[in-house]
Amino acid sequence: MSINSIKIMIKAVFFDYDGVLTPDKSGGYTTCRYIHQTTGIELDRLISCYKKRNRDLNLGKVTHQEIWQDFCQCVGQQIDIGILPDAFNSTPSNDAMYELARKLRTKYKTGIITDNKKDRWDNVTRKFGLDGLFDILVLSANVGAEKDSEEPFRYATETLGVKPEGCVFIDNKKENLVAPARMGIKTIFYDNEKNDIAALIKELKGFGVDI
Repeated sequence: MSINSIKIMIKAVFFDYDGVLTPDKSGGYTTCRYIHQTTGIELDRLISCYKKRNRDLNLGKVTHQEIWQDFCQCVGQQIDIGILPDAFNSTPSNDAMYELARKLRTKYKTGIITDNKKDRWDNVTRKFGLDGLFDILVLSANVGAEKDSEEPFRYATETLGVKPEGCVFIDNKKENLVAPARMGIKTIFYDNEKNDIAALIKELKGFGVDI
């Protein structure tokens, strides 16, 4: 198959959020880091306690309000839940990745597919204007499934009217690439610690993406 014919096949590029559009490896890490910096509570303890309900939060089964007392008991200190909006908004921006996404959107459909909590997602969407930068935002808490399932990817492709084989998905966790690859979506592992945009562009071009 020629390079030109491959280019025609690519219709959409999907990005993970944490670890790709933000340099932090996960949203839970970002949230706990801010709480640590504000309260002085040990970061590892915060992360350990937060992880206990992380999946339920990502799936929309519970809210931060519902789990907050248990979280505070776990860390051994009462924390004002009002800290959360600032914790969510402490999310840093990977500006070079946003610039790449803007360029891609001139020729392709673009979207974010993320495992995230609804209240945090509402905050970062407002802060960064995500709904104006991407064609679709797929949140695990809204679809009731994380990226270890095909459901978020199926929702994205069907909503945009594109075939899985015509899509590329970028994520900083290899385990999140299994389900989309099984569907036929082209996948790219992105090392958030290296944050090598040039290498990512090279991989995208290898799939026939015109940048």
